[in-house]
Amino acid sequence: MPALTRRLLIEGRVQGVGFRWSLMAKLRELGLDGWVRNRDDGSVEAHIRGPAEAVDRLTAWAHRGPPRARVDRVVCQDECQDAPGEETPASGDGFVRRASR
Repeated sequence: MPALTRRLLIEGRVQGVGFRWSLMAKLRELGLDGWVRNRDDGSVEAHIRGPAEAVDRLTAWAHRGPPRARVDRVVCQDECQDAPGEETPASGDGFVRRASR
């Protein structure tokens, strides 16, 4: 199954509610690679890569998030390759939490 790389920008009440930690747990469960971070504007950004079906399942989860979150909007952008300076860990390296931006 071909790999898909997707960037998610999740807006709403998504900081201070365990969103990044819950997202990381879901990504590990689905076997995806990538990174996640809080942004200064209050959103959460994630860059994920893996089988298209698993990426789609994670994207659907991101529209709900953990119980204390309120997701207002998720902006998705599928990518053919990583953006400069935003490398996704190589396949099998797992998912990492990055510093806020």
